[in-house]
Amino acid sequence: MPDIRFGIGILNFADFIVGSSMTLIVSFSSLLVSVVLLQLSSGILGPLDVLSGYELNFSTTQIGLLGSSHFIGFFIGCWWAPRLVGQVNHSRCFAVFASLGTIGILLHMVFIDPYAWAAMRILSGMCVAGCFTVIEGWIQAKTENQNRGKSLRLYRSVDMCGGIVAQILIAWLTPAHYVTYNLIAIICCASLLPLALTRIPPPKTQQKLRLKPKLAYQISPMATAGVVVSGITTAGFRMVGPIYGTQIGLNNFEMGIFLASFLVGGAIAQFPTGWVADKIDRRTVLIFLSFLATLACVLTIYLSGHIPDSIFAATIVLGFFTFPIYSVSAALANDHANPDQMVEVSASLLFYYALGAIISPYFISGLIESFGVNAMFTIIALFHVALVVFGVIRMRFRPSPEQRTNYVYTPRTSYLMGRLLRKSRKKSNEGK
Repeated sequence: MPDIRFGIGILNFADFIVGSSMTLIVSFSSLLVSVVLLQLSSGILGPLDVLSGYELNFSTTQIGLLGSSHFIGFFIGCWWAPRLVGQVNHSRCFAVFASLGTIGILLHMVFIDPYAWAAMRILSGMCVAGCFTVIEGWIQAKTENQNRGKSLRLYRSVDMCGGIVAQILIAWLTPAHYVTYNLIAIICCASLLPLALTRIPPPKTQQKLRLKPKLAYQISPMATAGVVVSGITTAGFRMVGPIYGTQIGLNNFEMGIFLASFLVGGAIAQFPTGWVADKIDRRTVLIFLSFLATLACVLTIYLSGHIPDSIFAATIVLGFFTFPIYSVSAALANDHANPDQMVEVSASLLFYYALGAIISPYFISGLIESFGVNAMFTIIALFHVALVVFGVIRMRFRPSPEQRTNYVYTPRTSYLMGRLLRKSRKKSNEGK
């Protein structure tokens, strides 16, 4: 029986890759190319700014401010993009945000000042949020119900792979050099070309999304706490991780592997976490993920003085236990939401994620400056301990819902992700 199931699994996978997925690749090729280019430019810029900041003698706290500024821009872009789409259509909206991102990158070597760079990173954050809002709106409008699941898997795979490759490319770039920033700006600007040349007509403008920040907390306080901790953890690692890597003596190549390891661990975790989260109370899953994430932080602190390979392994473990927390939290919130609330709940959760992500880089970098490099993993561990305690308390006051939506890996890219996932979640509820 195991051999038969394995063979069937291989055939299904081959069908996905060779069959209808190839049609999807062709249909959405322009969008997918734009996704890769955007991930490369934005994924490189974060760690590059950290390395460049050290070259230019910025303080640790000033470097952390750059990461927080990125997520301020991200929040602004999430709020503004759906409104701008309604005014100028998808293609022009994408051009606006890609242009803002390119301008922000090019200005880095014009104004060598940490606070000027913080303003430029706001532009780059707006670029990411705005461009992904357009892309996800386009995919949502052009995807039929019968291939929605494969479209989402393909999109999420391209998104994740682009982010991993971006971290590795750090090894071949020279910090604080105008040529490096020009190359990144070219990549960001090039993301315009696929959509400008596509023959696929842009989708019709949909109704504006209403942001109700209180909604997620009213429906599920545990899910809200989970996405806040997820924002603190992932933004803290991705934006402040290069500070940690620099201070423990990693070279540029090792830095790229270190940052990519976190994403690799997160990618590996999606299937086993999803399988478990569909079987048992999702609050229990969040508690165990945070407990194990705390142990992973302790392990990373212990290994900080050891060879890089051991640090990479610990980082994979950390990514494995922390990266799925957002998706499990989103699934938990949707378990308690009515079908017509799911889109607004997703938007509300992303709002709380952005709050955690805005606070995290500046706060953690300040602690590193005051208490040393291991303060980064110490504070991340403390927030996960707080989530464990809060989860145990919540389980005493509220039973698990009888019906659950399927676990879905949920990218933190735009408020429109809720629309992309809405029909899948409705279907899973109806089938149970």
